[in-house]
Amino acid sequence: MATVHLRIGDLVWGKLGRYPPWPGKVVSPPKDLKKPRGKKCHFVKFFGTEDHAWIKVEQLKPYHTHKEEMIKINKGKRFQQAVDAVEDFLKKAKGKEQNSDGKGDSKGKKTPNKPLKILEEDDEDLSALKDPSEKPVKDDPHFHHFLLSQSEKPASSMEPISKRLKIVEEDSGSTSIQAADSTAISGSITPTDKRIGFLGLGLMGSGIVSNLLKMGHVVTVWNRTAEKCDLFIQEGARLGRTPAEVASTCDITFSCVSGPKAARDLVFGPSGVLQGIRPGKCYVEMSTVDPETIIELSQVITSRGGRFLESPVAGSQQLSNDGMLVILSAGDRTVYEDCSSCFQAMGKTSFFLGEAGNAARMMLILNMVQGSFMATIAEGLTLAQATGQSQQTFLDILCQGQMASTFVDQKCQNILQGNFKPDYYLKHIQKDLRLAISMGDMANHPTPMAAAANEVYKRAKALDQSDNDMSAVYRAYIH
Repeated sequence: MATVHLRIGDLVWGKLGRYPPWPGKVVSPPKDLKKPRGKKCHFVKFFGTEDHAWIKVEQLKPYHTHKEEMIKINKGKRFQQAVDAVEDFLKKAKGKEQNSDGKGDSKGKKTPNKPLKILEEDDEDLSALKDPSEKPVKDDPHFHHFLLSQSEKPASSMEPISKRLKIVEEDSGSTSIQAADSTAISGSITPTDKRIGFLGLGLMGSGIVSNLLKMGHVVTVWNRTAEKCDLFIQEGARLGRTPAEVASTCDITFSCVSGPKAARDLVFGPSGVLQGIRPGKCYVEMSTVDPETIIELSQVITSRGGRFLESPVAGSQQLSNDGMLVILSAGDRTVYEDCSSCFQAMGKTSFFLGEAGNAARMMLILNMVQGSFMATIAEGLTLAQATGQSQQTFLDILCQGQMASTFVDQKCQNILQGNFKPDYYLKHIQKDLRLAISMGDMANHPTPMAAAANEVYKRAKALDQSDNDMSAVYRAYIH
């Protein structure tokens, strides 16, 4: 793109890597965010998403001059929503100018037009134009991360990790890996040269493998139902005949299966992972299981000279497809570092939580909260109906309050439409609730809310809702 002269308030098209130009606005960066060294750039807030980034001048074009050109070459629902957001913003800005003109010079002279001002917190505008210092909502697949300054450097203790990562040490002792500039989200992740194996191509695993392949990783796949491998073979993956073969021929083998039994069977069963583990081989368990299972797998893998990491993921099928999972890791820190490019490809951020078992504990707590919340939302919808209230109005009010979220909106809309296509299986969230309750029992800690929610999910399972989405818990209240 040709270099242009821009100032604060200008509307632009910003280009990030291989993604299409996206509409945005030049704004002032947060005070604590330094400008990258080197080429001249501007801080841009993107419409239709809560993301913002430093964009080089040569990657920017004036919005109005190139609007027709961009609309012709770019398609997609999210892109159109972003363009609509710009037009709504312009209409509101024009309305404010007209109001200002009417109250201005008593002689009828109009005040000269001024560049669009930077919106303050109390300005009436779209959420996509809030103060850029606010933490972003990462809904858009084109802009997966809150982009930080390229000048920020990783901690020296994490040198094996790519310099495009920011390492954040927290008081809890955890560490998170996030994108530190636009390279990771623009599709220019440098894939590891290690051979990657992946076992399990279910709702979560399929999206993960697809993103690993897109970002250039060499991946060997295996699935209990072999036919599921065909699509990924067409995309460039290699086929592993058994878990043992995958573990022996790959440097890092990931597993993502349904629960503790499946995870143990994969390791200890015939032609299992344990038979393929050799000194130096890495095994990463991504399934959501109990900490006792993780500790057992860690001990047996390391006893054979292998290296072990647990990395369960928080998210759904859609977030997996979009590469927007949150990854919780614990175990061998060096394996966590070796997986950095894989984690960038499959998720928006990852956390290192210390010794093996900690990630399982944290994931069960998160899913316990999510499952209990979903059951409560379903209870509210059915109570609204039972008392003669509009369920849609209940949802509209809910989504304007403090509990508003994409999760609430999507799950409630699914319920109102009777659409229970699985994004996260109901049987799996019930399994997580059961494991969390058991964990609470072992810690002598009460979990009464989770216990009540668990009974509702068990009722839904008895109504043949196991293979539907977790939002199908709604049906437990209406039968």
